[in-house]
Amino acid sequence: MISIRKLLAIILAIAMICALCSCGAKQEPTNRLEEIRQRGYIEVCTEPYFAPNEFIDSSKTGQEQYVGYDMDLAQYIADAIGVELRIVPLEFSAVLAGIAEGKYDLAISALAYSPARAEAMAMSKGYWFGGDGYGFLIREEDKGKIETIEDLQNVVVVTQSGSVQEAMYNLYVGKSKEFKLVSSMTDGYLAVAEGKADACICSIGSARLYAEANGGLYLPDFRFDVSDELTGTRVAACLEGTEELMESVNRCIDEVIASGDIQKWHDDAEAYAKTMGLMD
Repeated sequence: MISIRKLLAIILAIAMICALCSCGAKQEPTNRLEEIRQRGYIEVCTEPYFAPNEFIDSSKTGQEQYVGYDMDLAQYIADAIGVELRIVPLEFSAVLAGIAEGKYDLAISALAYSPARAEAMAMSKGYWFGGDGYGFLIREEDKGKIETIEDLQNVVVVTQSGSVQEAMYNLYVGKSKEFKLVSSMTDGYLAVAEGKADACICSIGSARLYAEANGGLYLPDFRFDVSDELTGTRVAACLEGTEELMESVNRCIDEVIASGDIQKWHDDAEAYAKTMGLMD
């Protein structure tokens, strides 16, 4: 018969073994930030065709080919969390769908705020407020012919699918001779240049750089009357389990704005893009 003392010793030994096993077991992450730290890398999706935010340097390979001030911000966030950065290039519509579904950790892709996006994904503070607002790009030959919203209603209009500019069309223009959606804003600019559309609703800053670099295009003085909530470029994440992650992102945004890094990154990226012929 086992004595009570021996029985207690056996129970204590079993308890210690269980405790050691428990300590050695990997704890399941309770939120997205813990998951990122546990795996050792963060996946950031982007559409890399929107200089100076994000673009491709074809002289480089792998992750190094993705450049621009959005990519600088992505690296800063990864460094702050203490993990490797992995950029995932996608079409813009896939960026929106992928981040809303939680396939990727963050989307950093010249994203502007919209109420519809805020319902589908978590959005950070704004980190860049330049760009001179939103308007539309036309051909130089149509200068004086397409200057107002009423003029847009009589011509072929194009913009990027899933963008804030698409929401502006629906809200302010509503109808036109034809309305086309393309996968990237560059495709919209090309559609106007090639006569496949008459006007592209766009970010003024980006469109001006494109027009200066390519010629034959013109930006009327018109500006959409956009509320403050639609201004500022944001970082996005899935709605579920990302509160701690977005707190970290917002801290990074506060830091790069206060230090002036975001302005420097923007200016450097703009100069970089000009050396590649992406801007004039």
